[in-house]
Amino acid sequence: MNLHISGHHVDVTPAMREYVTSKFTRITRHFDHVIDVNVILSVDKLKHKVEANVHLSGKDIFVECDDANMYAAIDALVDKLDRQILKHKEKHAGHRGGREPGREPTQQDSDD
Repeated sequence: MNLHISGHHVDVTPAMREYVTSKFTRITRHFDHVIDVNVILSVDKLKHKVEANVHLSGKDIFVECDDANMYAAIDALVDKLDRQILKHKEKHAGHRGGREPGREPTQQDSDD
């Protein structure tokens, strides 16, 4: 996974970079086909904003979040991104194997 972190009207400190890197390991724990992640940290007056563009195999996911604290915004962003990646993973897994993800196999399925 390639992780690119940049700042807009904010200097990205090593502590911020380490915090973002440690939070994004949670994403790769759920779905390991993440190719590229672009993270933009920005400050506009009193609003701290974090944007992430995640490139997966076959899909791009964009998430943004803002808060009064940069670290809280990063936490909220990772939570949103985690939900979207799990949703994508469930959809992707539903197409494999020809079965629906929540459906139990029936007698007809086992006879084939």
